[in-house]
Amino acid sequence: MELKTVLFDVADHVATITLNRPEVMNSFNQAMLDDFEAIWREVKADDDVHVLVLRAAGDRAFCTGVDVKEGIDRHANIWSQSDPGERLSPKLNQVWKPLVCAVHGMAAGGAFYWLNEADIVICSDDATFFDPHVSYGLTAALEPIGLARRIPLGETLRIALLGLDERLSAERALQIGLVSEVLPRERLWDRADEIARLIAAKPPAAIQGTVRAIWESLDTGRTHALRTGLSYTQLGNPLGKAEVVRSAVPRRVWTLR
Repeated sequence: MELKTVLFDVADHVATITLNRPEVMNSFNQAMLDDFEAIWREVKADDDVHVLVLRAAGDRAFCTGVDVKEGIDRHANIWSQSDPGERLSPKLNQVWKPLVCAVHGMAAGGAFYWLNEADIVICSDDATFFDPHVSYGLTAALEPIGLARRIPLGETLRIALLGLDERLSAERALQIGLVSEVLPRERLWDRADEIARLIAAKPPAAIQGTVRAIWESLDTGRTHALRTGLSYTQLGNPLGKAEVVRSAVPRRVWTLR
């Protein structure tokens, strides 16, 4: 892949994606949309990739949403326009390989396209989260709709309605379940890689089936989700068990969180 806005590396079954526009706080432009479209296509097809890590270069921000100066390409026909999330979001691209997000600094607006669809989100103690849309007279819809599926509705509405007047701290993000771990900045990337490698060591068929079953359940009723989940165990378990035999996955000493 020839990528213009991100760095991409694969080692030991972990694909590490680094947003690399620190001069504009890693905001996304059309080139980044194109890069992620290519990345999702690549990692979806490459069975050597088991887990993804998303992080960001620079000191100030993980991502502050769309690049308001450059913008993104919009179809002239309003009814043919699409949501940027269709390029940025892994689950919308049917990527069922787990995504670990490592957030530092500001995570704002369109950054939630990734956070909303991440499987594990961790952050540094300097991270802040906010959605500025309404402060600029813009309806906050797409990002909060995704966010409401992973944190309490009241917290989602507060983030969406207060705009630039309030930011969510790393501590509060941990309290409401937006992130599962807060670390010193210097430990963030290593910890994300450590988590990814623990997942990558497990049978990929079992991992991907688990991710798909859980995420697809959010779009259906409970009974339908359980029946679909059963079919995924019937399909995936023989594959996963065979991978355990082939790879001889070692037993690990568990840790208490």
